[in-house]
Amino acid sequence: MSDNSNPNENEPETTGHEWDGIREYNNPLPRWWVWIFYATIIWGLGYTIAYPAWPLIERATPGLLGFSTRAQVAEDIAAVEEANAALKAQLAEVDLTTLGENEDLASFAVNAGASVYLANCSQCHGSGAAGAVGFPNLLDDAWLWGGTIDEIAYTVTHGIRNEQSFDAHWSEMPAFGRDEILSDGEIGQVVQHVLAISGQEHDAAAAEAGSVLYLDQCASCHMDDGGGDMVLGAPALNDAIWLYGGDADTITESIYYSRFGVMPAWSEEFRPSSGLDQAEINAVAAYVHQLGGGQ
Repeated sequence: MSDNSNPNENEPETTGHEWDGIREYNNPLPRWWVWIFYATIIWGLGYTIAYPAWPLIERATPGLLGFSTRAQVAEDIAAVEEANAALKAQLAEVDLTTLGENEDLASFAVNAGASVYLANCSQCHGSGAAGAVGFPNLLDDAWLWGGTIDEIAYTVTHGIRNEQSFDAHWSEMPAFGRDEILSDGEIGQVVQHVLAISGQEHDAAAAEAGSVLYLDQCASCHMDDGGGDMVLGAPALNDAIWLYGGDADTITESIYYSRFGVMPAWSEEFRPSSGLDQAEINAVAAYVHQLGGGQ
């Protein structure tokens, strides 16, 4: 028997290699499999020559065929934009209050607006538009500056308390504690009054004292009953909807330091490189308005 044979004639021959009592069977791959494997290597080399493949310092090799996935995507986008050009032109000029009268245009606006919203608004208001602490919920009917489709479009265009647009919505709550307008004790009484008018547990005696302070310091914006004022962007205080939170500690912080949330102006007039054109503004206004909270 040769050195590379196996003493068990029912088993394949070995290669003659042995390590720690373990021998290697001489079982070569089928020739057809080997040729296919060689063919894939040749095909792979050809692919890397024909198409972009090898990374360089600033870019990859372009390939002999000049193929570009970026160019292909750009072509696809251009084709879609060309197909929708007429609808987009209509959307840019439409009176938003009559948008619902044109079913095709309204459908296009809502679908286009969903894309605009997810790309530009969801980071603050959430992918489902339910908002977060400090970022308004767009699904309910509590609007600081109005929830009609025109008002939503205006807010998107000019934003809130920013330095980009002169026509941005603007309001500023005094910092009653930081600026020593009210003492800590007086702020505590106002907090109890706000808890009372919003239907929460409260200290009745402190709330009664706070009602006088509230009428003197807060009612001019939030109204006597706490119903708020959309014209001023003053939120209602007599419901269960809170932008920053409605517990005693959070209300105390709001009164002491005030709040000053900012929303950018999204019009390309104020954001030349990253803003929205009029059709996109109208589209996202239509999308937000139909979510359920639009007035």
